[in-house]
Amino acid sequence: LRGNTRNCVLTGSPDCYRNFIGKGQRCLLSVSNTEVYQNAHHSLGRFCFQSFGTLWEKTTALQVVSTGQLPYGFSAWNIQMIRCFHTSPSFQAAPVPLFWIIVKPAQKLFAIILGRSIRKWWKALPPNKRELLKENARKNKWKIFLGVTSLGVLFVMFYFTHLEETPITGRPRLLVFGKEHFRELSQMEYDMWMEELKGKMLPETDVRYQVVETVLSHLSESNKDIPQISALEWVIHVVDEPDVNAFVLPNGQVFVFTGLLNAVSDIHQLSFILGHEIAHAVLEHAAEKASLVHFLDFLSLIFLTLIWAVCPRDSLAVVGQWIQSRLKEFMFDRPYSRTLEAEADKVGLQFAAKACVDVRASSVFWQQMELAETIQGQPKLPEWLSTHPSHENRAEHLDRLIPEALKLRESCNCPSLSGPDPRLIFRLNMHRLLESSKGENPSNSTKQDLSKPKVDFHHT
Repeated sequence: LRGNTRNCVLTGSPDCYRNFIGKGQRCLLSVSNTEVYQNAHHSLGRFCFQSFGTLWEKTTALQVVSTGQLPYGFSAWNIQMIRCFHTSPSFQAAPVPLFWIIVKPAQKLFAIILGRSIRKWWKALPPNKRELLKENARKNKWKIFLGVTSLGVLFVMFYFTHLEETPITGRPRLLVFGKEHFRELSQMEYDMWMEELKGKMLPETDVRYQVVETVLSHLSESNKDIPQISALEWVIHVVDEPDVNAFVLPNGQVFVFTGLLNAVSDIHQLSFILGHEIAHAVLEHAAEKASLVHFLDFLSLIFLTLIWAVCPRDSLAVVGQWIQSRLKEFMFDRPYSRTLEAEADKVGLQFAAKACVDVRASSVFWQQMELAETIQGQPKLPEWLSTHPSHENRAEHLDRLIPEALKLRESCNCPSLSGPDPRLIFRLNMHRLLESSKGENPSNSTKQDLSKPKVDFHHT
């Protein structure tokens, strides 16, 4: 841990970078004639929507030498960072098919009108007719039960007849929409992003673009045995925006924001994050999530009709509809999103391992994000309120996957990892950081010390 009162720099052994890109290794992409880039100055970093201090303030310039060696201390990590970092955008990487966008509100409106009409019709019936209908319902209860059961069987059959295996992991998943729909819509969303971000794209001669291009080319070349990766043409777009964000559209369009480049501590963390985003595209998570939403929304139309038919007043029906939507969101949508994020972490870690990346740095990245929230004094929301796993759980999940990833890395004839485990270095540095903060303000608690972004920590 080195730096001044504003910068916290995590560095590793120079051998890690020499081993990252080498010659004669089966899983490595040879790099030659790489230009020397100097004085790469980077923009302000912020997480999601809050801007704080410079992340790479007065950082040593990035250099990529002709031998393929990346410089020692690829980047600095500023402790004045964010509270809500997600590598995926807050919305889906690709929109649901256009017909569903149009039909979905109409279906909900139809369900509300139908339920409300049933309620009014029932209230307008004379008491003797109500009793007659109830008596008929009791006499034909088995027929009603058979009809409801048949409807349920149809939904179950629809679900199981639309199951497919997820590429790589083999996990069964519901896939309603065809892949051709999302290929067409990916181009539409790509045009939308280019229109929104025009004028902010970095040129190919920019050092930050070159770094992303080198990492992405290395990842795709090392994993070209996977058909979904070799079939796509990966196109890079580096956006000069402080948002800490990166995402990949299903058609292979890669968007990386400079705020993300400011947030990573080294080339290994950047490789893992890009591997995570590539995994989302390879595993077709956008189509899978849209299919689940489509299926659940269709089922919810039945309950929506019942709510508006049973509730005695419109105000109660509105409350019931809101409760139903929240239950669906927290019981199905968000847990499923967290499952997809965990799967992308697992597959992205495998991609990074085959590229001879130090996969142990993936866990450190999320520990840094956890520390950033603590430093800013941000309240920690329960994980069930988020579409992404918490930083702490994400780091623990990666720690459990790292031993298997190291074996995969070794099977690719990658050079041995030199230097200490970056996870151990991070823990030791955090211990020293806490001890330093206690020594500076013995009267205050550790939590109070960490919440101040400009505490004068001792240099280590």
